[in-house]
Amino acid sequence: MATVTATDVDLSVNLSADPGRPLRLPNPITTASGCFASGREIDRFFDITELGAVVVKSVTPEPRLGLPTPRMVETSAGMLNAIGLQNPGIDAWIADDLAWLAQRGVRTVASIAGKTVSEYRTLAERLRGRPGIVAIEANISCPNVEDRNTIFACREETTAEAITQVVRASSVPVLAKLTPDVTDIGAIAEAARDAGANGVSLINTLSGMAIDVETGRPRLGGVTGGLSGPAIKPVAVRAIYQVHQRLPELPILGMGGVRTVEDVVELVLAGASAVAVGTATFGNPFAPLELVEALPDWLAARGHTSIAELRGAVVT
Repeated sequence: MATVTATDVDLSVNLSADPGRPLRLPNPITTASGCFASGREIDRFFDITELGAVVVKSVTPEPRLGLPTPRMVETSAGMLNAIGLQNPGIDAWIADDLAWLAQRGVRTVASIAGKTVSEYRTLAERLRGRPGIVAIEANISCPNVEDRNTIFACREETTAEAITQVVRASSVPVLAKLTPDVTDIGAIAEAARDAGANGVSLINTLSGMAIDVETGRPRLGGVTGGLSGPAIKPVAVRAIYQVHQRLPELPILGMGGVRTVEDVVELVLAGASAVAVGTATFGNPFAPLELVEALPDWLAARGHTSIAELRGAVVT
């Protein structure tokens, strides 16, 4: 058997289930929304065009100041955050951040978040035809103010309503970002797929809380927050596996506690097509690039000629 070298390895992936609207990336490593802003800060450390794509921080129709401080708390195996979707609003983001990303030639996945179904449609319409955007990630793990502040992605009906509006207005593939805080994530993913989503992002943070035992007060200004980092990786692996088993044709952007090449491969074996890196960048800004560089050697050493051949290959 011929020896496989790193130069033989194909890292390219496709993140869209629609043959007429593919989302081809040169490698499977992206950033995770919320941990990378829009890329300028990290671009000081390395050329972010070397990543498969940059998934930006979620933007909303109007500027948002976010939640009160403190907004972040370190945990024993990760981080709790309650930022509150602070962002400049869609118009300012397009004029400033997107203009910079497009000028740099970055493959940009725009993450959008709304409080109503119509806000998701409005956001998708504002992004339609914008240069540099290769996909929209609909962050539907947000409260729906029209439905008693329930999370869109916690119900199949509201998932479908939000995704339908984004798909109708979008000129690029749409990924539905889902929460693991549900009973049957496969059913939610199927509702998103049936509504036209070309793929799903799994998983968003888990809801968590920390209390200062000396003061008896919550350690986050927003009381509860999203748990990320290594602590949630087993949950991510489980969710990705369940969705892939139910919908094997649906591409998955996997995320949750990824730090090493082995973490990337584990999520791919569970069923992910590509993998996003988030919390790890706080401790090591070079983490995403290091994974891009290390993957070919890891795969070649084990005789693999592509990352795609490992997708969903877990032996059960």
